[in-house]
Amino acid sequence: MRAMALDPNPPGLRFMKWHGAGNDFVVIDSRERAQPVTTPALARALGDRHRGVGFDQLAEIRPSAQADFQLDFWNSDGTMAEACGNATRCVSDFVMRGLGRDAVRLVTARGELAAVRRADGLVSVNMGAPDLDWDQVPLARAMDTDHLPMPGDPAAVGMGNPHLVFFVPDAEAVDLAQLGPALEHDPLFPQRTNVEFASLTGKDRLRMRVWERGAGVTLACGSGACATAVAAHRRGLTGRQVVLDLDGGVLEIDWRADGVWMTGPVAHVFDGVLSPDFADPQP
Repeated sequence: MRAMALDPNPPGLRFMKWHGAGNDFVVIDSRERAQPVTTPALARALGDRHRGVGFDQLAEIRPSAQADFQLDFWNSDGTMAEACGNATRCVSDFVMRGLGRDAVRLVTARGELAAVRRADGLVSVNMGAPDLDWDQVPLARAMDTDHLPMPGDPAAVGMGNPHLVFFVPDAEAVDLAQLGPALEHDPLFPQRTNVEFASLTGKDRLRMRVWERGAGVTLACGSGACATAVAAHRRGLTGRQVVLDLDGGVLEIDWRADGVWMTGPVAHVFDGVLSPDFADPQP
């Protein structure tokens, strides 16, 4: 039986699959398009790990007049996300390789950010200054963001998106799937929230696990790692440079004067093409 020849240029929407410390992403490069292609329906269809491709977040690369590129982020439930640190590192690596450079500037809903590739191959991104006032996180009413009036004495930190951080004796023992949904929708967080549980495992080292808003349990969360490191330093648990062990790998956080820098590995997994019918799902 003769093997079927593959079409070298199949019709449909091209995409890439990347991950950073196990935090996985679909990336669509729309820099040559006049308009973005991602819709809530497409994000939900693509995000389905059984019927689509599957991702923690989708990142669409857009042209930018003020930086090298712009990034839009989508959750697998079809909602948009304001920030996604690991996706930012992955896309920055892709763009840096295309430009033949080791540094880029990009624009997200967070504002203008900088990313660099270190000599060891790890990629760093400046996620900007943390939001520490209640109305910036945002929270529903005025309160001390270092000690929320909730069981477990958590902290709240904004990194362009809201985070609820618990410090516990053993992060491994936390049932994220059971606790995550209710905490994500706690009335203190009008825009819902990401939820992190962390335990101190050594000097300036934390074990962290995460429930992501709009995505559920994930292997890593870059903005969550930044928020957790900020909260840990403000609680006096660590210095400003922190190593976090997540389910999918290790991230380094450095809270500097110019913002919170996050560093970690990136991996390009594969390229693909969505069939024309799949790329145009009905709402």
